[in-house]
Amino acid sequence: MIRINKFSIVAAVILGFVLVGCDKDDAPADNFDTSGTFTQNDQMARPAINTVFVSSARKNEFNTTVPSAMNAAFNAQFQSVLTGFGYTTNVLGWDKATFAGALVTDVLNVSMTGATAFGTLTGRGLSDDVITTELTLIFGGASGMSNPGLNNDNVNANDKAFSATFPYLASPF
Repeated sequence: MIRINKFSIVAAVILGFVLVGCDKDDAPADNFDTSGTFTQNDQMARPAINTVFVSSARKNEFNTTVPSAMNAAFNAQFQSVLTGFGYTTNVLGWDKATFAGALVTDVLNVSMTGATAFGTLTGRGLSDDVITTELTLIFGGASGMSNPGLNNDNVNANDKAFSATFPYLASPF
């Protein structure tokens, strides 16, 4: 005599749905073609940095440069732009070479030992005011208060509140 309990029936039904619902993501109905050649078209881990620091003649080069090669290829250009802005140091205490070295590698860093915050370039939260932070780091000087007219984009909140549950993004309009 075969004994089947409720758990076995539920598990079989769920497994059946999973197996029926899974495919190799290559069916024509998926409308997702992965047979072509893909290229990197843009890098924007830190919004506006590419826009401000990379000349238009070198945008495509920057966007297709792997992060490990960015410092060697673009650091001098970043330092030149900082010089043009009158930059000497920022609220993090970074001189021009240190700051350019941090900015030029267009990746989002993640702190493995402390708080993640865009203001210290150790990550980024959804509610971080990224552009104001970047403006403060570039124009705010050692105190973060120099050039007050250049330190804030005056966009102080997202258009809609973020969700309290994953994936935390605001609902579409």
